[in-house]
Amino acid sequence: MAIFPQTRTAQSPPAAAPLPHRDPRTGTWTRTAERRWPSLRHIGPNWYASVMGTAIVASAGVALPVDLPGLRGACTVVWALSAVLLAVVLAARAGHWLHHRDQARAHLLDPAVAPFYGCLSMALLAVGGATLTVGRDVVGERAALAVDVVLFTVGTAIALVAAVVVPYLMVVRHRPGPGTASPVWLLPLVAPMVSASQGALLVPHVAAGQGRQALLLACYAMFGLSLLATLVVLPLVFARLVHHGPLPLALTPTLFLVLGPLGQSTTAVNQLADVAPGAVAAPYASAFGAFAVLYGVPVMGFALLWLALAGAMVIRATRDGMGFAMTWWAFTFPVGTCVTGAAGLARHTGLSALTWLAVALYVFLVAAWAVAGARTVRGVVSGALTAAPVPPAAATARTR
Repeated sequence: MAIFPQTRTAQSPPAAAPLPHRDPRTGTWTRTAERRWPSLRHIGPNWYASVMGTAIVASAGVALPVDLPGLRGACTVVWALSAVLLAVVLAARAGHWLHHRDQARAHLLDPAVAPFYGCLSMALLAVGGATLTVGRDVVGERAALAVDVVLFTVGTAIALVAAVVVPYLMVVRHRPGPGTASPVWLLPLVAPMVSASQGALLVPHVAAGQGRQALLLACYAMFGLSLLATLVVLPLVFARLVHHGPLPLALTPTLFLVLGPLGQSTTAVNQLADVAPGAVAAPYASAFGAFAVLYGVPVMGFALLWLALAGAMVIRATRDGMGFAMTWWAFTFPVGTCVTGAAGLARHTGLSALTWLAVALYVFLVAAWAVAGARTVRGVVSGALTAAPVPPAAATARTR
């Protein structure tokens, strides 16, 4: 499998033909898309998942309600790596759009790939938040705040656009068939939830008054936007599993994407509750604190249920021969949001069980990140991950 799912469905439009180009030295005609930077042709928006998965290792590590020797230093190194990865993937994606516009347009009109444009937003937001919480030890608080403000502003704008444009394209252009719902559909919808949780970090840095209150309530609005949209899509995903069976092997790890809106929403309400007292009047501030626990505990319970279900499906797929694909990055960021969600609940309840839950999930996160990262590096070096996707018949082979 070359990259995160780029297999095509019956509704997917065919890719436009590359533009012809005449070589002035030889006089021969070639295809521009095949001539310039061929290794970038199949670098889709799904590659931002590696940035998200790396940044969450850093931010989740410093959010743990335990003090482990050397942990913050290790998280600082991982944050720096995530910043470098962001720059590299942004450059690769810019080259993709510059030299392979036909493929880029085909990705946008492909229902299997278009939802990954939500990953761009979440990559920017994740690195921005990690810069403010971890990177400030290196660059200083003022520089870290400036970086986070820029990445938060751009990431939020992209998140809101993706949350509208991708569903719009699904309705008017993609028109996916019955029973084709995928956890990938959640990606553009959970991006505003990431903005809500990362915006909480900026609330204390806004001058007290209308501006601070507006940012807090805007974050709650994005929380509601993402939550309600998730409640619309999630039943479709479960119905697809029940009525049509397990996902194809390469796509099975995407079941972990469901953890994203669950863990991120729990993280958001807890982080917003932390900063609410300085932004809104007392009755509302205390209500937000109560809401963080009343909402977060049941949702975290459902997240653990889904984690068990998705884990069982992955074990089944592994026994059936599931190999490595970029979908393995789904084991990182969604789980990381559950780490920060459990850590927030532990902070507000003082319950030791939630502390140990956060630690256990973080151990899983680090292991998944190490495996996915090592396999990705190997795939990039060998060229397997930058090659053309495998034929649809092989990529969509059903499990037994």
